[in-house]
Amino acid sequence: MDITGKLPKIILSADASGAQQAAREGMLVMIIDIIDMSTSLESAIDAGALAVFGASPDVTRAPVETAPEHVGMAAGRLAKENGTNIILIAEPRAGDDEGRLARCQKLIRGLEKEQAFIEKVLPNLGAEIYKLADFENRVVVAASDTGGVAYDAAFLFTSQVYTGTVARSKNKKGMEPALAAAERIWQHYQKTDSGIAIVAASSNSQEDVLAAKLIFELTLSRFQNP
Repeated sequence: MDITGKLPKIILSADASGAQQAAREGMLVMIIDIIDMSTSLESAIDAGALAVFGASPDVTRAPVETAPEHVGMAAGRLAKENGTNIILIAEPRAGDDEGRLARCQKLIRGLEKEQAFIEKVLPNLGAEIYKLADFENRVVVAASDTGGVAYDAAFLFTSQVYTGTVARSKNKKGMEPALAAAERIWQHYQKTDSGIAIVAASSNSQEDVLAAKLIFELTLSRFQNP
């Protein structure tokens, strides 16, 4: 779906390939991975995170280039500039920190280049993740197989990458998470962006696809009624 005219170009897309293509075209990109990457990050935002990022694990089947070390360097640089630490969210959900860290060595290498300290490693649990750590003023990076890969694929070509969800988070319920996603796009969109792409992290996930459609509609409404 593509809305053009006096409004910014607003499209619906899917998968890491769609995210990367939109980024290549200079669009603002929002990644929707409600189970669980973007929901985990929404709760982190609710809990006071300074900034959130997504990243690919070391191995991915996505048919596009990713660069988790690049994400790690950006996140690490921001953490150092603000005198804070990193919280790493990773998979598998079941297992131990050693297993999670083993899948994120490229990301960790980027963080280490900026001398950023990983304060906590957490499983990708979604809304309840805020109970596991103090997120206040931390930089949070979620490495995941779908949302993280899509985010990473876009971030390789633009820093205008954000996340959104329709699922409840720490402080939001009902329509609030989706409305917050549309408002995030409104606040960050720049006239230099060639448009807006709302990307379902996986076209095989109906949850992501339906959530992306809702956020698309709310974003369109937000720009029609500033």
